[in-house]
Amino acid sequence: MMSSQNASAVRPADTARSDRLLRFALVADVILTGANGIGYLVLATVLDPFLGVPRSVLYPVGVFLTVYALWVLAVSRREDISRRAVGVVIALNAAWAVAGVVAVDALTATGAGNVWIVFQALVVAAMGVLQYAGLRRL
Repeated sequence: MMSSQNASAVRPADTARSDRLLRFALVADVILTGANGIGYLVLATVLDPFLGVPRSVLYPVGVFLTVYALWVLAVSRREDISRRAVGVVIALNAAWAVAGVVAVDALTATGAGNVWIVFQALVVAAMGVLQYAGLRRL
């Protein structure tokens, strides 16, 4: 028979195992989104002609993505990850993926820009799916 002390010692390891996928998906989101946001801010003058997305769009999107990545980092670092916060992350990722597909028609991007926008939407959708799968394991 297992004592109550041993049972409580096992629980944190079980929790760590159950949230591993979610933490991985959140950290991947932080890295990819943060790099993208910082890239838009630092390289806007180079990306504008290449992607065909104006700097007036790249700068605010870069700021949003950078701040969003910092918030997702804070969510991922909590000892007990908030289901509600992860739900918001997943919803925002779904909205971003849909907006990416819509943006192809709305923006006058170059061919490379359209490919980048759709690729980004697919990556964000995949992160959302991984986050959803990780959330279901909690």
